[in-house]
Amino acid sequence: MDKLLQTETELIGQWVEKDGGVQADSVARRIDRLVDYRLVAVQAHPRDLCWTQLYRDPVDGRYWEHTYPESVRHGGGPPALRVISESEIAKEYGFNP
Repeated sequence: MDKLLQTETELIGQWVEKDGGVQADSVARRIDRLVDYRLVAVQAHPRDLCWTQLYRDPVDGRYWEHTYPESVRHGGGPPALRVISESEIAKEYGFNP
């Protein structure tokens, strides 16, 4: 199972053209696995319910924001994960962790 290293603070997936189509790169696939199996969902962003979600890593307690920076692309574009500070959580999500 994937683990997030303490040195990791941002993961940005990409879509690559292959065999006449578009596929997620290894980082995008890793983000999907982390969100599905490792991180714990906390809440959706109050203003951006579909594209931005807050997660917590149960191993080290860090909060991660899951976004789709290229959400205008078909299918929402590739995913990204970044560490989000407690002050950002208070401002963006309306609670103090």
